[in-house]
Amino acid sequence: MASKPLEFHPKAEQEYLAALAWYQERSPTAAISFESAFDRAIRTIGEAPHRWPIYLTGCRRYTLHQFPFIVVYSTFASHTVVLAIAHGHRRPGYWRDRI
Repeated sequence: MASKPLEFHPKAEQEYLAALAWYQERSPTAAISFESAFDRAIRTIGEAPHRWPIYLTGCRRYTLHQFPFIVVYSTFASHTVVLAIAHGHRRPGYWRDRI
């Protein structure tokens, strides 16, 4: 079965780039690991978006296990939208207005 197109909310893209920049400033090795973990998460979500349980307001989340971030996304009939790259310990649900 072909995967659905995956889109990023503009603020989610900004969050990813900010987190990546933070890691790059501190450790190139950590930045590479973060980028790899994020790429793996996006690829896995794209292949099977319904694999993860419902989170808040009908969205789903994928946890980056080596990093304190979650990928919050919503699935639709024709595509999947990444709503946030959220720090797992800060401001839960701040992204709800992006739905």
